[in-house]
Amino acid sequence: MTLHVQNYERSLERSRTSLTRADRPRTFHLCDREWDLLDEVFAPVYSPSTGIGLDFLGLAGGAPASSTRSFLDVGTGTGVIAVQAALAGAERVVALDINHRAVRNADLNARRHGVADRVRSVHSDMFDGLAPDERFDTVFWSSNYVLAPEGYQYRSVHECAYVDVGYRAHRRFLAEAPERLTPHGRALLHFSTRGDLGVLHRIADECGRELRTVAAVDVLEGVYGSDRVEHLLLEVVPAGR
Repeated sequence: MTLHVQNYERSLERSRTSLTRADRPRTFHLCDREWDLLDEVFAPVYSPSTGIGLDFLGLAGGAPASSTRSFLDVGTGTGVIAVQAALAGAERVVALDINHRAVRNADLNARRHGVADRVRSVHSDMFDGLAPDERFDTVFWSSNYVLAPEGYQYRSVHECAYVDVGYRAHRRFLAEAPERLTPHGRALLHFSTRGDLGVLHRIADECGRELRTVAAVDVLEGVYGSDRVEHLLLEVVPAGR
């Protein structure tokens, strides 16, 4: 079962299918709100990961609940998590994505829900689009946790939301995310057993980081099969801290 759910070719097929489905919507509902969904952007309606990430962060409810003043959402996609962070009280939210259409999508949803003054969407490969001195109380990434082999060439930017070649993006996040924190900030990674946790821990060791499990939930993913997958919220901290 582990090899089955970790198969990167299955994840690439999920990417292609979610782009070409005849019933792919222009808008969707989540957290009792309606959201825009542009073409070529990761669709939360076909994966539980966005909803699980919101639950992990305590952002799924409608009432403001977060004490985080600044929030960085890496790989924002439609911008749901970034917008919900602003609605929950974050004063400064930055939403990053390597996909230009996702950046536009996050902008649309920030305007739709009245938080465009607090949410800034940035086209960025990991942290490259940030100013050198930008720091955040929370850095969060709901990652493309499926490991693709070295040598695989992405056929579309949309595939970047589903697989990570050689865990290059994960290596960058583990190395760089703690450097983007305020003194008491937290770097949080949403991962799952669709990915290779052993390899992730090895990379963390090589980067001088430790991974601490903050939360976990077992989910039956039913859109493209009946796989039971564990989703994890991991905190990335300097080794020995």
